Amino acid sequence: MPQFAANISLMYPELDFLDRFEAAAQDGFKAVELLFPYAYPKQELAARLRGNGLQQVLFNGPPAGLEQALRGDYQDPQARGTAGVPGREAEFRSGVALALEYAQALECPRLHLMAGLVQPGLQRADQLPTYIANLRWAALQAAAAGVDVMIEPINLRDVPGFLLNRQDHAHAIVDEVGAPNLKVQMDLYHCQIVEGDLAMKLRQYLPTGRVGHMQFAGVPQRHEPDIGELHYPYLFSLIDQLDYRGWMGCEYRPLHGGEPGGTSRGLGWLKPWL
Repeated sequence: MPQFAANISLMYPELDFLDRFEAAAQDGFKAVELLFPYAYPKQELAARLRGNGLQQVLFNGPPAGLEQALRGDYQDPQARGTAGVPGREAEFRSGVALALEYAQALECPRLHLMAGLVQPGLQRADQLPTYIANLRWAALQAAAAGVDVMIEPINLRDVPGFLLNRQDHAHAIVDEVGAPNLKVQMDLYHCQIVEGDLAMKLRQYLPTGRVGHMQFAGVPQRHEPDIGELHYPYLFSLIDQLDYRGWMGCEYRPLHGGEPGGTSRGLGWLKPWL
């Protein structure tokens, strides 16, 4: 049976952020993921998790500088990660250090390190040596803390210029780095937009053991999984058949999330799987 984690950065927007932990637990979730925790004290987040019987299963490393991360300010269009950006290695390393502090405090076993954008005047291939070297270093630091590092292919419609877009590229990078705690974060929303053929991609990649976390949303508007062109009941059943034991992050924007109780009303798709 797939295990679902609420992405409380996108879900429950009708509530203040710290109140979303309780809302997710009341709706039957046993785990949460989020984008960036850094604007909130570690102790406060840990208390919300404990108080609601929730596991923290994933969050992202800082997408830019530490000051921006601690302010929760991600308006800079370049704030899409630093792992693959030449010249920002020191910034990347300090961000990993901060992220691992939060991972330890929240008992979170996995951390997504965003690749960043292809820089002006460069090609994707020009940035791969930086990306691979940074991931190799980060995987060593994370392994010492008992944390897995995730890399995620993201579609170019939502994030123009993002360095990593395809599943095969991500798996090739995992092979190149060669760290056992470096895994692919397979988001079915992004994969459908970039590549499609999701059932065959699942059959190809889940048995490798290199998929460390999964996410999903309806396509094309990133709403609930029962809204859009994908038939998620089939995909969820297939994932179960393939014996995936990890978490499925509900990284979608509820269609009626701005209304009181709107996120909870949209969870009819989840009830057969609880």
